[in-house]
Amino acid sequence: MKLWSLMGNSQKLDGGAMFGNAPRAMWSKWSPPDDANRIELACRALLAAPLAGKTVLFETGIGAFFEPKLRERYGVVEDRHVLLESLAGAGFQPADIDVVVLSHLHFDHAGGLLAPHAEGEPLRLVFPNAHYVIGREHWQRALAPHPRDRASFIPELPALIETTGRLELVDGEYSKTLGDAVRFHYSDGHTPGLMLAEIVGPERVDGEAHGGVVFCADLIPGRPWVHVPITMGYDRNAELLIDEKQAFLADKLARNVHLFFTHDPGCALASVTRDERGRYATEHEVAELRARALAA
Repeated sequence: MKLWSLMGNSQKLDGGAMFGNAPRAMWSKWSPPDDANRIELACRALLAAPLAGKTVLFETGIGAFFEPKLRERYGVVEDRHVLLESLAGAGFQPADIDVVVLSHLHFDHAGGLLAPHAEGEPLRLVFPNAHYVIGREHWQRALAPHPRDRASFIPELPALIETTGRLELVDGEYSKTLGDAVRFHYSDGHTPGLMLAEIVGPERVDGEAHGGVVFCADLIPGRPWVHVPITMGYDRNAELLIDEKQAFLADKLARNVHLFFTHDPGCALASVTRDERGRYATEHEVAELRARALAA
């Protein structure tokens, strides 16, 4: 099996919102802001093939579905569908994708499912053969969002996905579609039912899988958020997220599971470290994956 990191459309969002509980004097050293206080963010997807005999795409980034006014409002930099270009650069076409795994349905993680904006045209999906794997609890949130994050969802998207007849809602550690090749972890601190997909590693120690890769989504958007106390203003329950993140990182460190970051503009993959004070950080940072073997 090989892994590719695929860049999607990038964003510029308010740094204060992205580092909600950290002062600017601190976060500006990690992510220097522009004159509008915005920081650069990636929307990176992970492609794995063959995984359980399938070509699997983990998330799709924000895409290019917004009309120009909303693209400007939400800081989307490019007006073309960058993920599809990245996919082609790796040697794949949209029809090659067998499965799309979504941690959640906020537009900066699921908008890339949709074709680029075309004036007067309805929204449509771009992966004609894909099965969609989504957490059941979060699916319910997407159908009836809370006012706290209603603007983060694409109202038409659930119906478009369900109409394909290829939707699997997951509420346990494994899915029917991917079997024991992908293990799911769950978090509620950012949004209810956030589903974190771990590509199971090849090693076994005392019955536990070691050496895999986990898609961190918005539990840990990038390297600065590995520091446990750092949360986003977008998180629904910061204290819960901190507790979840601490347990998550302890588990991944113990099992040598690498972290895959979607929003870090400079790092796709890293391993976890913890110092003598118990503070988590990263090492062995990799900017891009190009047909990288899982065990490499």
